[in-house]
Amino acid sequence: MIQQPSPAVQDSQLSLLHNMELLLAHPALKAFMCGSLSGTCSTLLFQPLDLVKTRLQTYSSLQQGSSRVGMVAVFLSVVRTEKLLGLWKGVSPSCVRCIPGVGIYFSTFFSLKQHFFSERAPSALEAVLLGAGARSVAGVCMLPVTVVKTRFESGRYGYVSVLGALRTMYLSEGPRSLFSGLTATLLRDAPFSGIYVMFYSQAKKALPPELTSAPCAPLANFGCGVFAGVLAAVATQPADVVKTHMQVQPGQHRWTGAAATHIYRTQGVQGFFRGAVPRALRRTLMAAMAWTVYEQLMAKMGLKS
Repeated sequence: MIQQPSPAVQDSQLSLLHNMELLLAHPALKAFMCGSLSGTCSTLLFQPLDLVKTRLQTYSSLQQGSSRVGMVAVFLSVVRTEKLLGLWKGVSPSCVRCIPGVGIYFSTFFSLKQHFFSERAPSALEAVLLGAGARSVAGVCMLPVTVVKTRFESGRYGYVSVLGALRTMYLSEGPRSLFSGLTATLLRDAPFSGIYVMFYSQAKKALPPELTSAPCAPLANFGCGVFAGVLAAVATQPADVVKTHMQVQPGQHRWTGAAATHIYRTQGVQGFFRGAVPRALRRTLMAAMAWTVYEQLMAKMGLKS
């Protein structure tokens, strides 16, 4: 004979289920889920561009006199020496970083927007602060995985797994290594997101009403995202180069200014824009896709993004 749980246990179980339903129905959690799904799609699709960008930014330190190496040459070199799947090296830490990271970004963005701008649309300056604030929170939370991802892509470290890499770095280099390039990362990501959100929101406002309500609205939103992404990527490219050097060569560059000085002395001003093309392509297309997918998923859930 099967013994039925007591009324107290049944009430406890019902209360737990009710709390779980409330949690799953919370708008911020829905924004996190939508953001994570959009981040998954964009990360898997555009990982090769991120790898090529990282190789371009660190190539000069490995091969002297190679300032003219371009994106296509690096792409072909990776395919030739590491096969086609070599273009997806670092995809594991990218997914570990981007899936929760994009979710944290969009849930923070949604929460901040609902708290401060529930009654009106943010101005251009407010959009910059909104995007920068959300990206700063996500960037700090996911920085250790970002460092591992950059090292995976550089091809200079023999890490096997994300957890193994984090453990090796912690034991051999100390906890500080997990947050190497923090300043450069925030100087790159916060302005990128702020500039992106500002131009994206302003571009959407400029669209004719018939485009925003038509079936082609996702395509129009994607176009606005591409426009905003190009401007934001170019503006933040130097910080990305500094960040990459600090994370790949932590013993050589102890602080952001030292890394920037080294890049300028060895490569000149053009060194700060090494890898700009693949990064602009990836960040622009990735951000445009992430925002388009996020907004469509939020609309399906009946929430205003």
